Amino acid sequence: MSLIRWDASDYLDDDDAIIAYLNEAAAQDDPKLLQAALGDIARAKGMSGITEQIGVGRESLYKSLSDAGNPSFQTVARVVRALGGRITITTAA
Repeated sequence: MSLIRWDASDYLDDDDAIIAYLNEAAAQDDPKLLQAALGDIARAKGMSGITEQIGVGRESLYKSLSDAGNPSFQTVARVVRALGGRITITTAA
């Protein structure tokens, strides 16, 4: 039996799906999951376009959003904005 790696970025093909995916990742209260979701979305939207919008190098952004990365809040905020989102704060449930 042969397995192929599932990649969320293959299925994030419209803005509503992207925002729902990002909101669900944020709701899990796990920074690494949110970081991974941002990476998935950036790959789906085109990493080169995102890096141009936020002014960082492609390799730097890949590294920041990888499992081993540690992106600054500034990088996260810029990526969210480049993806068409906005960070908002609500009370915890």
